[in-house]
Amino acid sequence: MATASTTPAALAEQHRTTLDAAVAAIHGRHFYTPYPESPSPKVYGQEAAPTGQAAFEGYLGADFPLDQPGTSDRIATERSPYGIKLDVRYPRTDTESLLAAARDALPSWRDAGPDGRAGVCLEILRRLNERSFEMAHAVQHTSGQAFVMAFQAGGTHAQDRGLEAVAYGYDMITSYAGTVRWEKPQRKGDPLVMDKRFRAVGRGTALLIGCNTFPTWNAYPGLFASLVTGNPVIVKPHPGAVLPLAITVAIAREVLAEAGLDPNTVLLATEHPEEKRAADLALRPEVRIVDFTGSTAFGDWLEANARQAFVNTEKAGVNAVVVDSTDAYRGMLDNLAFSLSLFSGQMCTTPQNIFVPRRGVDTDEGHKTPGEVSSDLAEAVSRLLEDPATATGVLGAIANEDILHRLEHAEKLGEAALRPHSVTHPEFADARVRTPAIVNVGRRTARDLRQGALRPGVVRDHHRRHPGLAAADARDHHRGRGAHRERVLHHRAGTGGSRADRDGGRGEPVREPHRAGVREPVGGVQRLPRHRRQPGGNRLTH
Repeated sequence: MATASTTPAALAEQHRTTLDAAVAAIHGRHFYTPYPESPSPKVYGQEAAPTGQAAFEGYLGADFPLDQPGTSDRIATERSPYGIKLDVRYPRTDTESLLAAARDALPSWRDAGPDGRAGVCLEILRRLNERSFEMAHAVQHTSGQAFVMAFQAGGTHAQDRGLEAVAYGYDMITSYAGTVRWEKPQRKGDPLVMDKRFRAVGRGTALLIGCNTFPTWNAYPGLFASLVTGNPVIVKPHPGAVLPLAITVAIAREVLAEAGLDPNTVLLATEHPEEKRAADLALRPEVRIVDFTGSTAFGDWLEANARQAFVNTEKAGVNAVVVDSTDAYRGMLDNLAFSLSLFSGQMCTTPQNIFVPRRGVDTDEGHKTPGEVSSDLAEAVSRLLEDPATATGVLGAIANEDILHRLEHAEKLGEAALRPHSVTHPEFADARVRTPAIVNVGRRTARDLRQGALRPGVVRDHHRRHPGLAAADARDHHRGRGAHRERVLHHRAGTGGSRADRDGGRGEPVREPHRAGVREPVGGVQRLPRHRRQPGGNRLTH
């Protein structure tokens, strides 16, 4: 039951300063955050860290406290890469109940209006921020991120991304008049007068498909963009990283219920690892938006088959670095070493292939052959990871069995410049911590260099041509990610009526008008993926 201080309108006023500052930041393109990134007791208080750890430990070996319609049983699917036993049991809700509950929640969420929805979203983010230590432990022990990275990428930086999505969605909807008296002068007599009202209408149920490595950082933009534009959301976490999004869903449902709204506006869809629930949900006609982070293969499948929905994908790719010359050789090596090592190379921005021309490179320390660059880079990595405490803070742990397998077989690609080895974690004896592999190769087949799989290692190519041409090759290898990275601007009218009809590129923030139609045609600027058709709309050209 809502009280005077928890209604959507009251929450909108409570968070008005934050919302206005966020909107000003996206217009001015400057930095703004209300969520401090330092896990210091001076920032969050002396009790925040122990309280968060206790909350996390309270989930272990227990039923996760989440009440949803249609729950038939409970499942536990997570394994901590740090070796501790999780055994958190989540409700398993049948698909029909999820879709029906989301459908029934839509009217009240739509009627809350953009201000009310923004207020609720910002209250959810505020409570998530208060529980950042709890979230950090949840992200750490499901994704493998080291604690500080989990606090920032899984906590405060993810909250930043959620706030940005709220700001863009709110700004896009409220930039146009909600009511207007329309007058047209006549040559004789009184003018024609019409009183018009406009309301943004959500597309319908949104499906959010989470990933293992960055469960909240990659999820919050899609989650909050869909919510602020009036769409209920079904959250389908990766089976290996359920807890961070389960906590998020629980907080969202708590805020919605306190605001007098239907908590089923946000729902959790868990699955066994062998299930294909994301694919089944994505094809349902009730699902009108899909946000996905994960493999290129499944992302391509969603784009090709979920034709009833607006599909946003963040897919894997192969990142390349071309070493042509440098006037700061040691600094370059240190930067590359850190990039290769951070989170065991499991970030989507980690370089995998480093191209060095066979003629070598000119540096401030003289000319360097490809072999010298290779051995110097291996030495920089070894120096960075020499101390176990530093190494575990940088590397984190490895959750994915496939990545461990790739490390074990890295030398099959060529001559090993640096062999991976295990690192003993000072706190978690059973943690799966590995250092990167560096392998020297010549010109390889396309299959070797175009695999868009995460691996904590790097393949170097001694390229005979000018290194600028190597960059072109690297771009070809990178096409899997280019499909979502490249955006074009389109002018398009709103789809209108009550027709129910993710993840933007990291360079430019992406507005989210495509998640809501407008009753009267209003021109707008949209950033949309290439070659995608909006249901019921015109084909977009490039």
